Amino acid sequence: LAVHLGKSLGQGIVVENLPGTGGVTGTQQLVRARKDGYTIALLSNNHVINPSVYKSLPYDTINDVAAISSIGTTPLVLLANPQVPARNLQELLQLARATPGKLTYGSGGNGTVRHLAAVLLTSLGNVGITHVPYRENGQFTTDVLSGQVDMGFFPVAAAIPMVESGRLRAIGMTTTRRSPLMPNVPTLAEAGLPNYNFDGWMMLAGPAGLPLSIVNRLNAEVKSAMALREVQESLEKMGVLITVGTPDDAAQFLKSELDKHSALAKRGGATLD
Repeated sequence: LAVHLGKSLGQGIVVENLPGTGGVTGTQQLVRARKDGYTIALLSNNHVINPSVYKSLPYDTINDVAAISSIGTTPLVLLANPQVPARNLQELLQLARATPGKLTYGSGGNGTVRHLAAVLLTSLGNVGITHVPYRENGQFTTDVLSGQVDMGFFPVAAAIPMVESGRLRAIGMTTTRRSPLMPNVPTLAEAGLPNYNFDGWMMLAGPAGLPLSIVNRLNAEVKSAMALREVQESLEKMGVLITVGTPDDAAQFLKSELDKHSALAKRGGATLD
């Protein structure tokens, strides 16, 4: 996306990765930037999770950013180790009800997207499945593959080789529509939890107070870039479902996701400090 935006805007775009504290470091730099459109950020679910898991943040999650455009969603898929005697969601829920707390799911840590995806599952399914948080996703993946942990949520692109090789079993997709990369895997909503809807997402934003003319210009350029087949194919290979809309659409989505994630973080007892 940056390559094509750079061409249409006539400006070289430098992508600077600023890891740390769930995106807080990068967002803090964004909100302090000049309101000229030369500094924008790619936000994700962590942006709306952080207010619930950190005691304080150096910015306001909603009021200190200017939503420019949604980019897309990245479905997660629930994978279980083949040792778990459940081949689909209904069997998994029945097993969990018969053995409360015995089944386990892993995640990359408290308050992460994968943790909250599971909290929504156990809440809607009214089942007790024990959370096993890890410091990072690598060891979590290893332990699901070995059977140390029974199940977990994975990005679709990462899930495909593990499912195709038979090392893990696909139970269901987190989004309301199936992924083109795994068309035979039903959504969790289809499989028995009609209100289940949870996915990773990406959004472009600038600092609050960014002039509307700049917001609209950037939004229009994003739409043009995302209409290119080359960009679409690149994102589709990564399992991204494109969801470009207006700045108002993005702003409303951000608020609704804050409410949704706050409720899930509270329900799952997710705190980091």
